[in-house]
Amino acid sequence: MTLSWDDAEDIAERLVAAHPDVDPLGVRFTDLRCWVLALEGFSDDPMASSEGKLERIQMAWVEWRDS
Repeated sequence: MTLSWDDAEDIAERLVAAHPDVDPLGVRFTDLRCWVLALEGFSDDPMASSEGKLERIQMAWVEWRDS
């Protein structure tokens, strides 16, 4: 499965697995962007990220962590 910036839920699920002890609300967007880019299957344009997309990923990560 390939991932893009718009796949916030799928990215969040992978971030929970990759960083289980991290509080997503404490992650800087610059670090979050790097972590997303490093995910296996992520193939979107790195320059297509935005604060809004990163925030959606971060909030989805919070929901996955809390569920």
